[in-house]
Amino acid sequence: MPKMKTKSSAKKRFKLTGTGKIKRKHAYKSHILTKKSKKRKLRLTHSTLVHDSDAPSIKEQLRLK
Repeated sequence: MPKMKTKSSAKKRFKLTGTGKIKRKHAYKSHILTKKSKKRKLRLTHSTLVHDSDAPSIKEQLRLK
């Protein structure tokens, strides 16, 4: 059998932390930034963790389990 390939879209969007959690970036930070407040853009800059309910499907896409 050939090896299972990871989903390229998931590979580009998610990273694994040292403790095994999945890190992601915020959306809505790519264009139409003039109408968004500085505070809002600053909060969107920082990365965050994927919600626990979404983690299994992302791990499956990354072929981690």
